[in-house]
Amino acid sequence: MVYSSDDKIPVGISACLTGQAVRFNGSHKRSRFCTDVLSEYFNLRPMCPEVAIGMGTPREPIRLVSDTPADESVRAVGVDSPDIDVTDDLRSEAVKVSNLNQDLCGFIFMQKSPSCGLFGVKRYLKNGHPEGKASGIFASEFARLNPLLPIEEAGRLNDAALRENFMVRVFTYRDWQLFTQTTVTPARLIDFHSRYKYLIMAHSTVLYKDAGRLLSDLSGDINQIADEYFALLMTALAKPASRKTHTNTLMHLQGYLKNLISAADKEELARIILEYRRGIIPLVVPLTLLKHHLNHHQEANAYARQQVYLNPHPYELGLRNTL
Repeated sequence: MVYSSDDKIPVGISACLTGQAVRFNGSHKRSRFCTDVLSEYFNLRPMCPEVAIGMGTPREPIRLVSDTPADESVRAVGVDSPDIDVTDDLRSEAVKVSNLNQDLCGFIFMQKSPSCGLFGVKRYLKNGHPEGKASGIFASEFARLNPLLPIEEAGRLNDAALRENFMVRVFTYRDWQLFTQTTVTPARLIDFHSRYKYLIMAHSTVLYKDAGRLLSDLSGDINQIADEYFALLMTALAKPASRKTHTNTLMHLQGYLKNLISAADKEELARIILEYRRGIIPLVVPLTLLKHHLNHHQEANAYARQQVYLNPHPYELGLRNTL
């Protein structure tokens, strides 16, 4: 599928990851995966909070500082000039960016940055001694304001499971945005969930059951129920699926073929799924075989074939080739 500029999904990104020379030393941290691969599907919106609040390039670097080892609160202050404190400015910028970019479907942050790092940013004491880890000021505030938005660090996208999980969440978030552009009705919400049932199952069997219970009674405020459902959906997808949960989902989908394919084909599919479960082959192998059989019996498998789980993101990305 070729994506036009109108089709591309809006995703925020730390500007240095796109090759913009906005880092404190006037350099960048271009991510070729982001600029060369994801840009084919995403409308990347570069943002640098430090530049946005008026810090020059190059500039004095900042770091996260706490008063005591037990103090979990941090401030973003100058490395050489501790009297420079941009904590409140960075938080205000996060509010501004959040308010002005409510159509975003995800955000990719620069790791280890005192403004943009999500995980494991070095935290120091006032005497300069490193003491633990924290989250960057801008990133943590932005994440707090957008708890359901898919957010990830560029460095963590090198991990195949985290990369695939992020993409699943972004495309799901976009699908929900498009879904809610039209009036939500009980019938439409049920149809939406019908497509996402097995994707939820692959990530959380507990929340899969919770979704079923939530949608079993649609007599209340449908918009409130829809909001609760979306929160449940994104919470489920926030946890990457495992081989065990993928196997469970594949076996459920295999059940739609039990009266349609030969005993030999059933045995082959079951064997391939088990080989995936044991880590011998990647997820794409049982999925390809399963889709082959479902497509061969299209009329009898309309429900199974519509499952987003089978194609949660463009096949061309090859994200399930290494899972």
